[in-house]
Amino acid sequence: MKAPLLRRTLLAALIPLALHAAAQEAPPPQEKGPAAADAMLHALEVKYPTPYRVMDATEVKAVLDRVFAYLDRTTPAEIVGKTSGAAIADLTKPDSDAVLKPGDFRLTSYEWGVTYTGMLAAGAATGDGRYLDYVSKRHGLLALLTRTYLPSVRADLQNAHAPIKSFLNPHALDDAGALCHSFLKAQLAGIKVDYAQMIGICGDFVTKQEYRLKDGTLARGGPDGKGGVKMRPLPDTLWLDDMFMGVPTMAYLGKTTGERRHYDDAVNQVLQFSRRMFNPQLGIYMHGYVEGMRDHPEFHWARANGWAVMAMVEVLEVLPKDHKGYKPVLDQLRAHIKGLASYQTKEGFWHQLIDRNDTYQETSATAIYTYAIARAVNRGYVDAQMYGPMANLAWNAVASKVTNGGQIEGICVGTGMAFDPAFYAFRPTSVKAAHGYGPALLAGAEIIEMNRKFRFGLNDSGLMYQGVRQ
Repeated sequence: MKAPLLRRTLLAALIPLALHAAAQEAPPPQEKGPAAADAMLHALEVKYPTPYRVMDATEVKAVLDRVFAYLDRTTPAEIVGKTSGAAIADLTKPDSDAVLKPGDFRLTSYEWGVTYTGMLAAGAATGDGRYLDYVSKRHGLLALLTRTYLPSVRADLQNAHAPIKSFLNPHALDDAGALCHSFLKAQLAGIKVDYAQMIGICGDFVTKQEYRLKDGTLARGGPDGKGGVKMRPLPDTLWLDDMFMGVPTMAYLGKTTGERRHYDDAVNQVLQFSRRMFNPQLGIYMHGYVEGMRDHPEFHWARANGWAVMAMVEVLEVLPKDHKGYKPVLDQLRAHIKGLASYQTKEGFWHQLIDRNDTYQETSATAIYTYAIARAVNRGYVDAQMYGPMANLAWNAVASKVTNGGQIEGICVGTGMAFDPAFYAFRPTSVKAAHGYGPALLAGAEIIEMNRKFRFGLNDSGLMYQGVRQ
């Protein structure tokens, strides 16, 4: 190689290194002579309550592995006799005494639908096959139980017994939506389970059977079948939670069936919920809305806002970019993330009532926001420069709540909706609240992906974006 060409090649290679180094340090002082007494005060050690750095992928996986080990141990995929407690080997014949072996959590709850999705994400991000095996084993058991017990349940909805009857005969989105979403994602990920029958049950319930308002918006408090109405907690009530409990399933049905009507339904849900429940001045959603009620006291419950922002990133993951609703959903997601960003606490969390600093800092919502914001950064929906650092801080906050035994602290227990602050502010927290485990897995997986794609580090002491990794 000729000398001028060699010099140019070396210079080209050194310029990025020089720029990177310069980004880490303040410029040197130009004055000569002894330094003033305040010259190095900016370099004093800061004691951050939450680690103020980027956690590398190995560290993130160690946190996820603790959660995995706990969940794998305490959610057995086994059917036992309710009376004897002994394992039932032949699951091809209905057994009136058969139940899921008791564990810390239920394998067919909506929270576990999120957990299955989190396991899929963690497996993809880490390459650890145990996470995918967790999903395959439990989904496979549910598919087998569906084949065995669905005929008898449909023959006698009132009296038939089944270990997973709430799924086989759903009465609410909680029984079907999040599980259906996990089935659809697992199917697309290549999990070797026959999902057709299960998706038929839950997909049909979400798209055709759940009660809706006149404009098609998913709602609670519809007819009770006896000439009256259900109080959930009032007639014609919208729960923000239902954006996630139903809408991603609609979008993924669009992806798997190719039927555009499912995409249309998903988009309409996002926009109709948002028109009623999103406060554009605050950038966050109220939890509950009652159709026809004049005034709505706004209580901005954190986890419900998590379900909403998570629903939007899931819809955008499969919604065709040429769909007329793509930009409106993207704009709504951006508005929500911008609003959420303004409420993050100095410890990296969000409060139980987002805009009420007198309520506790809650882990499950923080985990969901971590996932959704990092996913939005990874997909280019929002700027990495603006939102990457806060996602890293939020993940560090979530990780600080994972015990050595893999349990997660600070998770609000199951919560209905109300129109007073005391209800939300005094909801208990528990490591047995299932709502935080799937979001923590999703958050860690997406943080691994984000920091694999982008570089973040200290610049003038602040955690800042430092470019795309090559």
